[in-house]
Amino acid sequence: MTEAYVKSETHQGITTIEFFHPQSNSLPGKILEELAHEIHFAGTHEESKLIILRSAGEKAFCAGASFDELVAIKTEAEGLKFFSGFAHVINAMRKCPKLIIGRIQGKCVGGGVGLAAAVDYAIATEAAEVKLSELAVGIGPFVVGPAVERKIGASAFSQLAIDATLWRSSDWAKKKGLFAETHTSIANMDESVNRLANTLVHSSPEAMAELKTIFWKGTADWDQLLKDRAAISGRLVLSNFTRQAIEKFKSKN
Repeated sequence: MTEAYVKSETHQGITTIEFFHPQSNSLPGKILEELAHEIHFAGTHEESKLIILRSAGEKAFCAGASFDELVAIKTEAEGLKFFSGFAHVINAMRKCPKLIIGRIQGKCVGGGVGLAAAVDYAIATEAAEVKLSELAVGIGPFVVGPAVERKIGASAFSQLAIDATLWRSSDWAKKKGLFAETHTSIANMDESVNRLANTLVHSSPEAMAELKTIFWKGTADWDQLLKDRAAISGRLVLSNFTRQAIEKFKSKN
């Protein structure tokens, strides 16, 4: 596979949304836009009772923002537009009346941690280490921060945000509440994802929608909050520090 994509399939009430990018499932603007669209569509589609969010491959779940697009940003307006892509995905997940299961088969970086935090129930493998690397390149986890902090608390979020080069284990993520379950293999993870999905698809759609509203209480201001956070990242990404840090990182990979 070399071409990035987002695809969605619905079978027996379960909508599976899968994304892929050849650079460790990183997230350029087009992928973010398509993810937000597919999540919104599944949330309003009667055939969909439940959503599974997954990425392709067996290694990285998501490497976060596309560095190629970050270095191409030339103005604050372009920065705001790019980082608003993450805001749109998180807000689509927040507003979606269907429960979302996250299938986390590998490492999560930056925006990938945000996706894992914004699903309603994350099932991972033991290989799914996490890192919020943004500060290391001169920005910060501003847009995904509210979703991560909501799930694991201010203390654990600040640990991730401050020590931006340290990988945390899947066991750490489970203990902090980011992951609901961790499994020794992809096969065991998939068995658990399928078990839960098949249970929930026979549950009351109305009850699940009401539960989801309760889970996300206190987030009604996120449309504006995440846009404001995107503006911070969009400004910081233009700094010389960030330009040099990203180029240095790219040269190592």
